[in-house]
Amino acid sequence: MALGVAVAALFAVVAGMNDGGALLATGHKLPTVRPALGLAVLVAANALVPLLTHEVARTFVRRLAGPAGQDATTVAVLAALVVVLTLTHFGRPTSLTLAVVGGLTGTALGGGMPVDAGAVALVLAVGLAAPFAGALAAPVVSRLLTLVTTVRGLRHWHWAGFGLQCLAYAANDGQKMLAVFTLALGVPGAPPAVTALAAVLFGAGALYGMPRAGRTLAREIIASRPLHNVAAELGSGVTVIGCAAAGMPVSMTQSVAGGLIGAGLVRGGGRVRWHAAARIALAWLLTLPASAALGGVAAFAVARTATA
Repeated sequence: MALGVAVAALFAVVAGMNDGGALLATGHKLPTVRPALGLAVLVAANALVPLLTHEVARTFVRRLAGPAGQDATTVAVLAALVVVLTLTHFGRPTSLTLAVVGGLTGTALGGGMPVDAGAVALVLAVGLAAPFAGALAAPVVSRLLTLVTTVRGLRHWHWAGFGLQCLAYAANDGQKMLAVFTLALGVPGAPPAVTALAAVLFGAGALYGMPRAGRTLAREIIASRPLHNVAAELGSGVTVIGCAAAGMPVSMTQSVAGGLIGAGLVRGGGRVRWHAAARIALAWLLTLPASAALGGVAAFAVARTATA
């Protein structure tokens, strides 16, 4: 149990490093939400929202990680962390959802355990659709914003968009932290002490990783304007909350990136830095097979050691 809890704590910190900066990135052009205040709101959302709804955490525990067991889940999460930390080191924010699903699948196969292929396929299909949904929603939001507000008024919409993102993340992507902790501790539901601990660790990771992850999304994908950033916030927030209502885990970083590209396309594809977008997409494509391969090798090695 001690190892499982330590891995869960590390997972929460890495989630903050990978996702925290990405969530704050879209506000760089509209400094209505200062980084310290934004981080405090994110931490509070991750501590409180799972107390109200934890459907996504339940999906991970029951349908993805449950058949593998606690030890195999620890191996899978470690494999996912190695991949995510490697990509984070190179400033490539990736999808923790893809990493964990890949790690769990590879660990199960490597350890000779059953895999719920239907659950894995459904989660992957929804996850891969998230950036496209964000890209489609953001232009619609962008056009609506030009009709109802001015540049000065965007500051108020920025607060609305950022708040929506925080709620969406806590209701969906952030619940992987809760799932890993509850599996390690062997407790059901969403104990307040567990959600608070995960949120604080997430905040520590976000504080460390904010400059690099935030810079990648805020500056590299498009030559953005405040309107693009607010539209991406609102579009990705709506997308991720919709998936959370269905209990489907998706990646907020993918949705935000898709939203930024979609918002940039409103005024022509020239605003999108396609080479940077391609590098981020490549990181996503590498995440799942790399995590699966690493988890499979680790599980096979552990199984051979146990039988030796």
